[in-house]
Amino acid sequence: MHDTSTQTSHAAVLVAVQRPDVSDAEFADSLAELRRLAKTLGLAVAATCTQRRASFDPGAYVGSGKLEELTRLVADGTADTILVDHEITPSQARNLEKVTGAVVMDRTAVILEIFHRHAHSRAAKAQVEIVRLQYMAPRLREHGAGRDRQRGGIGAKGAGESGLELDRRKIRDRVAELTAELASLEQERRTQRARRQDVARVALVGYTNAGKSTLMRALTGSEVYVADKLFATLDTTVRALVPETRPRILVSDTVGFIKKLPHGLVASFKSTLAEALEASLLAHVVDASDPGFERQLEVTAEVLGEIGAGEVPRLLVFNKLDRVGDASAQREAIDALRARWPEAIVISAKNPADVARLHARLAAFFTRDVIEAEVRVPWDRQQLRGQVFAACEVVEERAEPDAAVFRVRAHPDTIARLARS
Repeated sequence: MHDTSTQTSHAAVLVAVQRPDVSDAEFADSLAELRRLAKTLGLAVAATCTQRRASFDPGAYVGSGKLEELTRLVADGTADTILVDHEITPSQARNLEKVTGAVVMDRTAVILEIFHRHAHSRAAKAQVEIVRLQYMAPRLREHGAGRDRQRGGIGAKGAGESGLELDRRKIRDRVAELTAELASLEQERRTQRARRQDVARVALVGYTNAGKSTLMRALTGSEVYVADKLFATLDTTVRALVPETRPRILVSDTVGFIKKLPHGLVASFKSTLAEALEASLLAHVVDASDPGFERQLEVTAEVLGEIGAGEVPRLLVFNKLDRVGDASAQREAIDALRARWPEAIVISAKNPADVARLHARLAAFFTRDVIEAEVRVPWDRQQLRGQVFAACEVVEERAEPDAAVFRVRAHPDTIARLARS
């Protein structure tokens, strides 16, 4: 089946096969997400073609009937791009392109292109390029095989084969170069994180476009990039909670998760997501206005488990309350969410009063184990004063003959470390 809209020279047709093990709701959510991915790429969705099959067609992903339908949609100018809601094989992509004459991008290619456009830091650019090169490598082999058959004779080494080997070597060399660069950058990040070891840390995690960056801006007063697009944030941003607390709390914004995120990207972005691993608390931000938020909760939990952050304490933050409806609908939503998740907080990142409530919850989490104690700083070690004031609430300071003595409120581990310094 397909639905069409106005014709455009930069339009796409969405293609998806529903297998028996996928429910109608899951299938609809996945297609809706692909539609949003297309929008983020700047493509208008002109048509949607779906098919129920026991398995994907090994030759062209869809059956012959749907293949004819796609060919007609491209031939009559309805669309010039085909977006497939699965990761397909290089031969399936090549066959689809050959038959339809359209540009074919599977779900992985779409996500990689979005990541490529939104990467800004050296680390994010390197991470994305590694995964793109790894994605391209088997597709070069597919095209290379065709060139060899055309140019090389039986038992001979054709020009296509030597060209393919050169491409493979270039990709291997470039991946090795980027991997070395990432290792160097990761060492820098570890050094930066080590300097923050006694600072309380909150990582904002959650589905892409759940409003994490808007919330980050509201909590920290920082000018982080905010856009109504998928994967608007790829680089981890770290800022202090404002108004500042004692202990000082750092908030980090992380890359959003998505259903069927390519495993290569999960692995590649582990260093970016290290903020989530090393945080004392994860603020799991959820778009309360999205009908599919429960499945998004599951996806985020799965990815956090994959990166080893499944056991980090978590605060569930239902965001975008302002998009739920009028005041009556919002009250109903709050009651329903709190009934099911009593420890969660329901807010709109655009409401200063809501942000203040979240600020208080974050501060309360980090003061729950705080104790009061004295820290002695010898006069010849006064460089430690900055660490004391950064990691503790200083209640009193007095001078003794051999040291400055601070009465502080802080976590026991922080006090013990300062005492050893």
